[in-house]
Amino acid sequence: MDTKFDEILDFPCEFGFRIMGDAVDELPTKIEVVLDELTPNAYKRLPGVRKSSTGKYHSISYSLTVTSKEHIETLYKSLSGIDIVRYVL
Repeated sequence: MDTKFDEILDFPCEFGFRIMGDAVDELPTKIEVVLDELTPNAYKRLPGVRKSSTGKYHSISYSLTVTSKEHIETLYKSLSGIDIVRYVL
């Protein structure tokens, strides 16, 4: 992944992620396992879960402190690798 985050952001900084995945109870748990590993004590889940019009998917938003371009890229890859996650924005 070759991004330009290092050119537009001053690290460390707050960064938002929206994760969309299957509408199952363990979605937040699986996401937070990855966040605990990569950003311990440096994230917060924003209130509410958005549901898709069909009810098949849920969207959860997080705000977290990132330390580098590589940190953001690692988060994207790790979160995308969760089996029930469909998109990471």
